[in-house]
Amino acid sequence: MRRFASRGKAEEGARYANRRGRGAATLSKEGSGASASYFACVEPTPKPYRKSRWRRALNGIVRPLARLGLTGPRTHLLTVPGRTTGRPWSTPVSIVEEGSDRWLVAPYGERNWVKNARAAGWVELRRGRRRERLSVVELSPEDAVPVLRRYYEDGRVTRPFFEVGLEATEDEWLAEAPRHPVFHLKRTTRTL
Repeated sequence: MRRFASRGKAEEGARYANRRGRGAATLSKEGSGASASYFACVEPTPKPYRKSRWRRALNGIVRPLARLGLTGPRTHLLTVPGRTTGRPWSTPVSIVEEGSDRWLVAPYGERNWVKNARAAGWVELRRGRRRERLSVVELSPEDAVPVLRRYYEDGRVTRPFFEVGLEATEDEWLAEAPRHPVFHLKRTTRTL
């Protein structure tokens, strides 16, 4: 909650918060008479994903590093055929691993790679010289909750894109799960 010296400043703060998509802002009055102060209360909402110049530049750097295997241990280069053109599209992704199971999480929601993976039923993951083609099975929201929690714990960069936190209840995570598709990666007989 941020206090403003006058009603005009508080209204300006509320308008700014609403315009920037940073939450629902309300104008409240505290006290009465001439000594009353106004303040804008901004409830946080998840940060919208926008492919800005900064994001494109970062992906442009991370993509070749992932291709060479020089990124963090969870980062891979995902390649999937376009659902209409069939042309391969690549993007850096982070994988959640638990024993021999692996999952692919879409922290930014319904991106094109998610739609393409659903249509194709498989993806290719590359890290250094190792490439593998994996089939994908989308999880139900109930099954996705533990994977999303683990992804949230491990991936601090994408936390602003979630409406929940580490202390959130199971029901809050269940409500959040449909916004972040999760795919279980299953090995095929073919390693490239």
